[in-house]
Amino acid sequence: MGEERIAIITGAARGIGLAVAKRLAAKGDRIVGIDLQEDLLKKSMASIGDEKKALAIPADISRPEEVEKVFAKIAAEVGTPEVLVNCAGITGQTGMPAHEVDLEDFDRVYRINLYAAFLLTRAAVKAMLPAGKGRILHVASIAGKEGNAGMLAYSATKAGLIGMVKSAGKDYAETGITINALAPAVIRTDMVAAMPDHQVKYMTDKIPMKRTGELDEAAAMIDFIVSPECSFTTGFTFDLTGGRATY
Repeated sequence: MGEERIAIITGAARGIGLAVAKRLAAKGDRIVGIDLQEDLLKKSMASIGDEKKALAIPADISRPEEVEKVFAKIAAEVGTPEVLVNCAGITGQTGMPAHEVDLEDFDRVYRINLYAAFLLTRAAVKAMLPAGKGRILHVASIAGKEGNAGMLAYSATKAGLIGMVKSAGKDYAETGITINALAPAVIRTDMVAAMPDHQVKYMTDKIPMKRTGELDEAAAMIDFIVSPECSFTTGFTFDLTGGRATY
């Protein structure tokens, strides 16, 4: 176990976010879990420990004013964050060709998958700059590299997220803050379980290992990316696709 860090995890109520929160907490980090699902978030954080070990802050990270309140609360009550892992994301409608994509659904996916990621990055960098160190990791998707048919909003916003990481990583390359992304293929989460079987099969069939990834595998890779040891990589998108993406 290393020195305690303050680690902010979004989408922490379940899935990859909760898996990462548990792994980092077990290694000694203090967790600040953020999610829109208040009851589930509080239950999930309580499964890790008391509020001194895992604090739950329900918030809508697609709203600038709420992101500002979250970071102000963390600064006042917890301390300076050293880690941000942004796992929040939605697929939106799936199985839709481009000309049938609903405008409101596209906007909702954009606000959560990309706009919120920008808001979080901006707030986290401001908090981390005075200390001269920090780790920011956004969970993107293989869909952002290759595009998934029938998932235009999701693919486009995850591609935008990867582009944002490339740019922001260069902006702060000399500050001690690294900004990276992770591009998973299909990971066994509740979000995937809610998708139509044909959509999951379409994605899984493209994976050379012919299986989904596991939450523990995602958490382990994220753990490394936000570790002090991962100090010479920024603006990069790490692969977690069972061989689907080799670039």
